[in-house]
Amino acid sequence: MLREVSQKRVLPFLGQITRGLSASALPEQVQYDPQTSSVPTPQPAPFSYVPPGRNHLFVPGPVNIHERVLRAMHVPGQNHRDPWFAQFFKDCLEESKLIYGTKEATPFIFSGTGTGGWEAALCNTLSPGDKVVCFRYGLFSHLWIDMMQRLGLDVQVVDRPWGEGADENTLEDILRKDTDKKIKAVAVVHNETTTGVTSDIAGCRKAMDAVNHPALLLVDGVSSIGALEFRMDDWRVDVAVTGSQKALSLPTGLAFVAASPKALEAMKSAKLKRVYYDFADMLRTNPSGNVPYTPSLAMLYGMRESIKMLREEGMENVFARHHRLGEGARRAVEGWGLQLLCKNPRWRSDSLTVVEVPEGVDSNKIVKTAYAKYDLSLGIGLAQINGKVFRIGHLGNMNELMLVSALAGAEMAMIDAGVPIKPGSGVGKAIEYWHQTSSVIKTRESLVQ
Repeated sequence: MLREVSQKRVLPFLGQITRGLSASALPEQVQYDPQTSSVPTPQPAPFSYVPPGRNHLFVPGPVNIHERVLRAMHVPGQNHRDPWFAQFFKDCLEESKLIYGTKEATPFIFSGTGTGGWEAALCNTLSPGDKVVCFRYGLFSHLWIDMMQRLGLDVQVVDRPWGEGADENTLEDILRKDTDKKIKAVAVVHNETTTGVTSDIAGCRKAMDAVNHPALLLVDGVSSIGALEFRMDDWRVDVAVTGSQKALSLPTGLAFVAASPKALEAMKSAKLKRVYYDFADMLRTNPSGNVPYTPSLAMLYGMRESIKMLREEGMENVFARHHRLGEGARRAVEGWGLQLLCKNPRWRSDSLTVVEVPEGVDSNKIVKTAYAKYDLSLGIGLAQINGKVFRIGHLGNMNELMLVSALAGAEMAMIDAGVPIKPGSGVGKAIEYWHQTSSVIKTRESLVQ
């Protein structure tokens, strides 16, 4: 009875409100019909529908986050000034040494991104006008060079074809000619995610040693550290940089930097302005387990869990897993009858695969179709190779069955975009390789005896 009374009182009133509205007063996606005084169901906003299943994330960062890491990050707000934090943070710093392959370097953790790590590497070791040698063979090496120039450094840019890496012979020749030792640093992007190229950092160090050059070796390891072989102490890297959203398989938000004793000595005379990314503030507070500003606690919890998982797997096994994933993706490209942007096998990346599309095909259409039809996120071609390639990321929290779904989705999207490939041609090649090289998961051996 009360419900009927309420309807009799309310409905006429709502009708008066509706009839009094003009079309312009309604949301854009609602079409008001003044003849019928009716308002149809609003059309959903673009990208508002969440389809069944999950988004298949296969860009070279951000990457897939493991459930263990997500659970570890699910913590309430906490006070980092309470007594528990000091040992917790000291453990974070010590555990982070694993990913660099170092016992000698001093690690730092900044709230920020890999770009912030770039700035920390430069500003803490160099002075205005210092000469730096840097190879450019992709967008990210270009952006690091741009930062150097904007900071007032004198950059000798060594351009390389996009699809090739840092040439050690060229580096050795440049350093040999620098008889006055004016070059203060050599900066190398280890894994260029624009092109799917991994440069040889050990080879660069060998070139520096061949002419006994004292320059610092600064390395962008944003999409390599934690996935590809990286031996900071053995290669005598002076500053190494990475970001949380890459091989560590965390959300974006932490910049990881490690500095050698030589780099910390250079800091004492470095004159570039620095505030937020000043190593000195960290060195003053970190040894006692403190920080100069508020840390991202949830990210630190996730970092510890991620590194724990890497330690459980073993770093040599991590490197081997990434190589198997990369080789499977390369076999798929071969099966499609397509080409890699990186032609020389010595530079091919195990973090991602960059695929050239046939003449007349816009790779952006492949990427858009993959997302629109199959909920698959692939990487677009960047800068001068936009429209010519697409990128498949396979670093971090990744296994064969995850990657084979990306290869299948890429096949379907390419067929949709007019690429003449046979369904299963690439997937089959990858499966064949992975099956031949597979092994039983650790601790599950008893199931197949």
